[in-house]
Amino acid sequence: SGRGWGWSWRSFNVPSPQGFRLAAPRTFQQIRCYSAPVAAEPFLSGTSSNYVEEMYYAWLENPKSVHKSWDIFFRNANAGAAPGTAYQSPPPLSTSLSTLTQAQFLGQAQPNVDKLVEDHLIRGHHVAQLDPLGILDADLDSSLPADIVTSTDKLGFYGLDESDLDKVFHLPTTTFIGGNESALPLREIIRRLEMAYCQHIGVEFMFINDLEQCQWIRRKFETPVPVLPLVSLEFLHRKWSSEKRFGLEGCEVLIPALKTIIDKSSEKGVDYVIMGMPHRGRLNVLANVIRKELEQIFCQFDSKLEAGSGDVKYHLGMYHRRINRVTDRNITLSLVANPSHLEAADPVVQGKTKAEQFYCGDTEGKKVMSILLHGDAAFAGQGIVYETFHLSDLPSYTTHGTVHVVVNNQIGFTTDPRMARSSPYPTDVARVVNAPIFHVNADDPEAVVYVCNVAAEWRSTFHKDVVVDLVCYRRNGHNEMDEPMFTQPLMYKQIRKQKPVLQKYAELLISQGVVNQPEYEEEIAKYDKICEEAHARSKDEKILHIKHWLDSPWPGFFTLDGQPRSMTCPSTGLNEEDLTHIGQVASSVPVEDFTIHGGLSRILKTRGEMVKNRTVDWALAEYMAFGSLLKDGIHIRLSGQDVERGTFSHRHHVLHDQNVDKRTCIPMNHLWPNQAPYTVCNSSLSEYGVLGFELGFAMASPNALVLWEAQFGDFHNTAQCIIDQFICPGQAKWVRQNGIVLLLPHGMEGMGPEHSSARPERFLQMCNDDPDVFPKLDDFDVRQLYDCNWIVILLPFRKPLIIFTPKSLLRHPEARSSFDDMLPGTHFLRVIPDSGPAAQNPEQVKRVLFCTGKVYYDLTRERKARQMEADVAITRVEQLSPFPFDLLQREAEKYPAAELVWCQEEHKNQGYYDYVKPRLRTTINRAKPVWYAGREPAAAPATGNKKTHLTELQRLLDTAFNLDAFKDLS
Repeated sequence: SGRGWGWSWRSFNVPSPQGFRLAAPRTFQQIRCYSAPVAAEPFLSGTSSNYVEEMYYAWLENPKSVHKSWDIFFRNANAGAAPGTAYQSPPPLSTSLSTLTQAQFLGQAQPNVDKLVEDHLIRGHHVAQLDPLGILDADLDSSLPADIVTSTDKLGFYGLDESDLDKVFHLPTTTFIGGNESALPLREIIRRLEMAYCQHIGVEFMFINDLEQCQWIRRKFETPVPVLPLVSLEFLHRKWSSEKRFGLEGCEVLIPALKTIIDKSSEKGVDYVIMGMPHRGRLNVLANVIRKELEQIFCQFDSKLEAGSGDVKYHLGMYHRRINRVTDRNITLSLVANPSHLEAADPVVQGKTKAEQFYCGDTEGKKVMSILLHGDAAFAGQGIVYETFHLSDLPSYTTHGTVHVVVNNQIGFTTDPRMARSSPYPTDVARVVNAPIFHVNADDPEAVVYVCNVAAEWRSTFHKDVVVDLVCYRRNGHNEMDEPMFTQPLMYKQIRKQKPVLQKYAELLISQGVVNQPEYEEEIAKYDKICEEAHARSKDEKILHIKHWLDSPWPGFFTLDGQPRSMTCPSTGLNEEDLTHIGQVASSVPVEDFTIHGGLSRILKTRGEMVKNRTVDWALAEYMAFGSLLKDGIHIRLSGQDVERGTFSHRHHVLHDQNVDKRTCIPMNHLWPNQAPYTVCNSSLSEYGVLGFELGFAMASPNALVLWEAQFGDFHNTAQCIIDQFICPGQAKWVRQNGIVLLLPHGMEGMGPEHSSARPERFLQMCNDDPDVFPKLDDFDVRQLYDCNWIVILLPFRKPLIIFTPKSLLRHPEARSSFDDMLPGTHFLRVIPDSGPAAQNPEQVKRVLFCTGKVYYDLTRERKARQMEADVAITRVEQLSPFPFDLLQREAEKYPAAELVWCQEEHKNQGYYDYVKPRLRTTINRAKPVWYAGREPAAAPATGNKKTHLTELQRLLDTAFNLDAFKDLS
């Protein structure tokens, strides 16, 4: 039966349990106590009677609609066979069937032939001829499966022999190798299975738990494939033999492979393809797939020309809109820039794809899609691949199917694949999401193009991921200057003998009379001429412009009415009516008949009281900020682990009905009639993958606020690659502005070394402002922001922003602000000066404590307890980078007799001290020392012992307020 497609057919080879009862209506009572013709285990869960009853009625209508063994079973039972005898079990596979009559033989051997068919579907890829070199095994196993018939002696495994090859057997209803025929000689069955599953294409799909999808794949590969037309193989002309290029030689077929995927997808309605890939073949893809002008690529090889970019040519991306000549439809192609961290771009591409789908209303992925290219060693070895696959079906992260193309060089730099992975194939990671995997010999262009057509159709039909594994080789070393014979002598002896695929395919076509030798040589010469002309044009310095390397242009953002936007910081304040309205929605449930948790009712009531008192805490302030942007049409996306509620149960942006499963309410989407949408989504337990995804989402549009929140700030270090390679240097390397916001809960509260520090020192170390130079600029604050590599606020440009968010301060009674601080005309305060008694008599102040974050509240409490409000001023630095030289200079000059101290709760070798000290000294022109009050250096960021934590805290407070503490040092 077709419903049994996923079982092992070994069940036909053993007698079924006796007494298998079939609860049936009166018309079925004659056969209610017989042995079933297949092992009954799958049916004994309580659904067996219904299943067999359905099959029986189907058999009554058409005996051929069920498997032959069931047909025999029902016939015998209807004929009055005694209970337990209706099913005629075939003999064991090792038993000869030669003594049976022809009819008996065919009936008894049929299940064995069915199993032979299924085994080829499951394991045929293990014997497929995938390696172009003919020396390696793509699955790392040189042995052949015992149940795949590669010679007549293996027929014995199925209780058959060579004399049975010309006997005719029925084909299972789940196979399409027969075309319009329902039965074939065994010899022809085996031949067709070999042609479908054991040649240059190996198909892995039988692990997919969906009959429709499996049947779709069977139909594609078991139906005879027509001969394909000439494949145009283009190449990037080699002018610089000593330059690093990471060329595509050995997998030149990647170019027609990608073109095929794009052409077929365009035919299916896709008009935007976003791609990510490592360095190998990137220049070839830029030139021959995306159609970047060759002269722009050649410019990058001229050392006398300034490229205008901070990265090597094989990392750069591009964006291009052009006509697809196959479909005559417009198509936009974007290749995302990528560092040498090979798979790091995977989630970035997915995030950008999701954003483009979101902004064009493509809820099913019919218009926008992604293609990800991989190397075999990286695909198997880098965990970000697994993280990215696990985003593929999550509602807030799915891109509705990605085509993955693996350039399987069968080597990783110098590492043999047998030393590089534990799985048979590098692509096995894709099985976790039931993605079909098509292995193909990359020296067979027609097989490659066919597989790529199928892959594109699969993605268009099912909107799920699919993998194309191009089993190829790498003609040169890791790059063109590398010597591969040091470590892979046998492989590269064979590679030296290997004809390039273009030559092999041309010879095949010439032998078939498709083209002749002069026509082939003319095509080669024509492309050489194109390259030579482009090379000549590349000498003109005027043609070089960095816009040619942008992968995410933001048209219209940097200008207003045709003029550059003003370099100003507008007020971010709101009128009181809007503040009150947002606060009221934040403290209510804007949906009828919606039951919320009792504890949440108290939280909302408290919010309502704060709104009446014109006061906000952190959670309500966040609501105000988001709500005001939504009113202005700015889409907001907040993503991360537990962000809907908030790790510290403070946010509650998604309300859950306590009586109806999955019924939720997002009050922020009920603020204004024509507001922008607010997307808030709990992510998978991933940092690397999800931060990369949100970075990609933020790339797509400058008119959105995209935020990623770590569960604790400590955990961002598992996403350090995205921070170090994309967020921090992205604009310098790739001219890529990005407004991604990182919310990192931070603070020393005795919670141990993994729940305390967001490692601010690491972010500050990567800031690009010079500690020894006091900027002399007009528009001081805005110009500083423009020149730095990351920060802050509403501006005519975009920069990443790092916010060290609070934990205990979320409920601290003093961590509150008034509506007055948020009204029209107010701005973000880079520095908050002291406003108490010390500020009234600055000449009398003996010490100024500069600090940032939670320690401010510890310092003010201690100052009050020591009655030192007039002696010690406390100044808060709200914007650490770029450093507020101008405002801190004003503060230092305000207290001429005071000592200057930087106070932090973090250890001395962590936190802000190493960043702040040289900048403070530059601010005051080294007129006096800048002292330190805080924890001593340590390897771990925090203690896990509460008593030790409090002891350390008191020690730093004693240091901060002991006015004689530094005199001996001076």
